[in-house]
Amino acid sequence: MPKTILVVDDYNDIIISIKNVLEDSTGEYRVIGVDSGEKCLQMLQDNPLPDLILLDIMMPGMSGWDVAARIKDNDQWSAVPIVFLTALGDQISAGAGLLASEDYIVKPFDIIKLKECVQRILTTLPA
Repeated sequence: MPKTILVVDDYNDIIISIKNVLEDSTGEYRVIGVDSGEKCLQMLQDNPLPDLILLDIMMPGMSGWDVAARIKDNDQWSAVPIVFLTALGDQISAGAGLLASEDYIVKPFDIIKLKECVQRILTTLPA
């Protein structure tokens, strides 16, 4: 059974790129994309939980910071690991992001490092 990764980013090109990179012939991952924080929360409410969330911070409407806080405050969702995937590369944002997530990756991201991060997090999850 493939692991499900929810990508939350207001740029569809990012979602498509990640989907193309992670959904390969091994069938290890299934990537679902939404373009807003609000849609992310609705997705979590209405569907089986993903195994990992890749979350942009700077989005119109609800920011990734707010989405992460809502996820961590919900007992049913709080165990889902979050990786921030953002253009915010300053030390304060990265420091705060690492406190609120499993990892913090700055755009433009290295595809190999993204794959390694996803694999590291998903292989440490209980079966």
